[in-house]
Amino acid sequence: MLGYILRRLALLLPTLIGILLINFLIIQAAPGGPVEQMVATLTQGSMHSGGAGRVGGPGSDFGAQAQAMQGQGSYRGSQGIDPELLADLKKQYGFDKPAHERFFDMVGNYLTFDFGTSFFRDEPVIDLMLSKLPVSISLGLWTTLLVYLVSIPLGIRKAVKDGSKFDVYSSAIIVVGQAIPGFLFAVLLLILFAGGSYWQIFPLRGLTSDGWEAMNLLEKIVDYFWHITLPVISMVIGGFASLTLLTKNSFIEEISKHYVMTARAKGLSERRVLYRHVFRNAMLIVIAGLPSAIISILFTSSLLIEVIFSLDGLGLLGFEAALTRDYPIMFGTLFLFTLIGLVFKLLGDIAYMLVDPRIDFERRGA
Repeated sequence: MLGYILRRLALLLPTLIGILLINFLIIQAAPGGPVEQMVATLTQGSMHSGGAGRVGGPGSDFGAQAQAMQGQGSYRGSQGIDPELLADLKKQYGFDKPAHERFFDMVGNYLTFDFGTSFFRDEPVIDLMLSKLPVSISLGLWTTLLVYLVSIPLGIRKAVKDGSKFDVYSSAIIVVGQAIPGFLFAVLLLILFAGGSYWQIFPLRGLTSDGWEAMNLLEKIVDYFWHITLPVISMVIGGFASLTLLTKNSFIEEISKHYVMTARAKGLSERRVLYRHVFRNAMLIVIAGLPSAIISILFTSSLLIEVIFSLDGLGLLGFEAALTRDYPIMFGTLFLFTLIGLVFKLLGDIAYMLVDPRIDFERRGA
């Protein structure tokens, strides 16, 4: 197992570089970069004020950032802009260098977790991401924990009681959970419990209350969970359905196999058969999907929830960066998401081998 882990760790760096390169090339071909946006702003400003002033950019320390950008050969809307000003804008954003040089500079900086400075926020990207990380971790951690705590026992129960009234009624709830997006549940919870039209029980926005730093430890814990309750419930309702069905189908498939009938024939109790023999084999497919589920919950499913509950997390940060073409943030969050995804994938494979010793990726030359 150690050799397999070492090989996987050795593949992390080339995989990260490959993903960054692909996205670099895609953004290279996309229109509407930060220089074009600044040119459009200056052009619009000149139309309203009768002349284009020399507007300061986002700072001058961009030479080492080398964030991805399309080829800046010509800019739509640059007519009427002083060529010197245009050249100055390119230099400020770091686009006065060739594309390949920007990419290699970017990779070199990322190896030391230097993500540069945001084009439009004028703050270090690493500081921005660290400030948003508690929100994303809070949503992802508690949602994943509750989804698995609900889905696995419920899926096992549905498999054991397959065809019963419990199975039918719970399936109806699951169908509703699958059919209605999580953000609609979030809106419903806001209307019911956050002062929308009925009860004002939970806060409407934020991860903590004002004056949180002055609270004692118990008050901080209570306040934190008070704020996180509705967002987490919204994500759990939208995420538990598919995992429940996956668990149920996996257990039903295992229960019908010959080794289960043999164990029953030996006189083993149903509970011992289910949790000593069936559980480990049936959970393999659930464990296999754990890394992707965590990444999805952490960085994609939480975006609309962050918007609805005014939670300033990584999902919202990356989305706003994509809208404004803030390439340092875009590539910084991409690097972080990819790194976490690869690490979780490795942890999933290790858990796979621990659950079922028959699986040995190392002997298979993985």
